[in-house]
Amino acid sequence: MKLSEYVGLDGLGMARLVKEGEVSAAELMECALALVEDQKDDLNAVAFVDEESARAKARGAAPGIFQGVPFLVKELLAWPGLRSPMGSRLFAGYVAGEHSPYTRSLEEAGLVVFGNTTSSEFGLLGSTETALHGVSRNPWHSAYSAAGSSGGSAAAVAGGIVPFAHANDAGGSIRVPASVCGVFGFKPSAGRSVPAADAGMLGGLVTHHCISKSVRDSAALLAVTEARGAEARFESVGFVSEPGRRRLKIGYYIENLMGQEPDPEVEAALRDVVGLCSGLGHEVILSPGPRTDGKALSDAFFTLAGSTMAQMASTMESALGRKIGGDDLEPFTLALIDWYFAQGSDAFERAMSTVHRAAEQMNVFCGEFDALLCPTLSATPKPIGFLSPRLDREELVARTESWVGYTPIHNIAGMPAMSVPLSASQQGLPIGSHFAARPGADAVLLGLAYELEEAAPWVGRLPVRRVEGA
Repeated sequence: MKLSEYVGLDGLGMARLVKEGEVSAAELMECALALVEDQKDDLNAVAFVDEESARAKARGAAPGIFQGVPFLVKELLAWPGLRSPMGSRLFAGYVAGEHSPYTRSLEEAGLVVFGNTTSSEFGLLGSTETALHGVSRNPWHSAYSAAGSSGGSAAAVAGGIVPFAHANDAGGSIRVPASVCGVFGFKPSAGRSVPAADAGMLGGLVTHHCISKSVRDSAALLAVTEARGAEARFESVGFVSEPGRRRLKIGYYIENLMGQEPDPEVEAALRDVVGLCSGLGHEVILSPGPRTDGKALSDAFFTLAGSTMAQMASTMESALGRKIGGDDLEPFTLALIDWYFAQGSDAFERAMSTVHRAAEQMNVFCGEFDALLCPTLSATPKPIGFLSPRLDREELVARTESWVGYTPIHNIAGMPAMSVPLSASQQGLPIGSHFAARPGADAVLLGLAYELEEAAPWVGRLPVRRVEGA
């Protein structure tokens, strides 16, 4: 298979060729490995690759819906036998032992996992820049960040290395990098999927899924990873395979949780998408947006993250018999731990109270509509260094609150949400549009995503790198 053919396919397209005998899983894997090598300096999206194991797995790929399709998992997802350091020097040698229900479902779907993608340290920041791996770059422009924390996955998909890749999301980590890299990022409802690994105090906010080129790959992956039977929190959606037919009542809002309006280019893109949705027959209504104290919610979110990091550091200090310091963790992570301890003994309880109150407010708000629309980010993609973990903690948090001020509330409320690559800046950089729905209404969003994909196709615009043989 030529690389030009490989990069033009989505995952289901590749699997069809494998099942029909037109191409082998081994051929697909050689394409993926060649693209990793070709783009490692340009993108730096892949943390580790196990070539020997990958080739062996490709020869014996399971006959699932994605039979023989090369796949990368984010380094925050422990995969048996694969080094999974979570973007941290402290865990540089960590190798997982056993499958979780989630990773098992990926394997049973026929996906051939051959490596993992880069993340910010423990997924804390919205840019993938670490002392362990360096900077993951945006395929559209190397001076810009691939964002985060699933920046490696978004860059690998937009760059053509894989048709879709695993990602997870506690506050926007699927949707934010999908937006800046011009690909599709869907976050399922909390509890929709089978469990992965424990994520400490943030576990209830973390949702595992993928970043993809096509809507159908994302929908098919959800069908094979969703919980069923006694384990299920919601009725199964199965494989949503076509546009929704029901016309929706969509509420759109402009300000982020901090009460700030987006940059003019982003607001213009939002209004264009309002027009697109109206033209498709949906009722689109301007709304004042969620009535939530954004600053209090931000403090609560980082309190929970700080609590998780503090517990992790304490555990590792006991195991290693020494103090954890700057040779182990990023400056931001250490500062976050110190800030958490300075909040007082009741900080965790206060944070949880804030989170529960915000969830109730958001679910009341979204109950008025079938779907919600807002920008994914308040501004166009940011240059490398804008969210560097070496910056002062207060500055980093302030920049995060402003730029990533739309997405966290949907994790808090357990809602399905997605970033759809419908627009671009004057510089040609992607601008994502964010849609969400009430918990459990994943099928509503996927049906809308198919409709938008048909109306404004994006796959042909992706910045796939020119490589030898393409």
